[in-house]
Amino acid sequence: MGYKNGKDILPPNLLKQLQDYIQGEIIYVPKKDQTRAGWGENNGTRQSIQKRNHEIFRLYQNGYSVTELIGKFHLSEDSIRKIIVKTRGLAARP
Repeated sequence: MGYKNGKDILPPNLLKQLQDYIQGEIIYVPKKDQTRAGWGENNGTRQSIQKRNHEIFRLYQNGYSVTELIGKFHLSEDSIRKIIVKTRGLAARP
């Protein structure tokens, strides 16, 4: 993202209008129709974490203890428990 001087790129009437709202400060102008990808969607991170979380839940359902899951996935007890509760809730949806 580069810095542009408004007087170099904007029509004079638009520049004057903008100056009624903001003067001498930097303003961000977003792209048109910008549809941003969600976190981890472009590089596959979100999908790999979902896959890991389903594996944690599957192992838990098959008798693994929370302590065993902590050692296997190197996550905190709190994280393992949150994953189990959240995934159980997702599995219960119709």
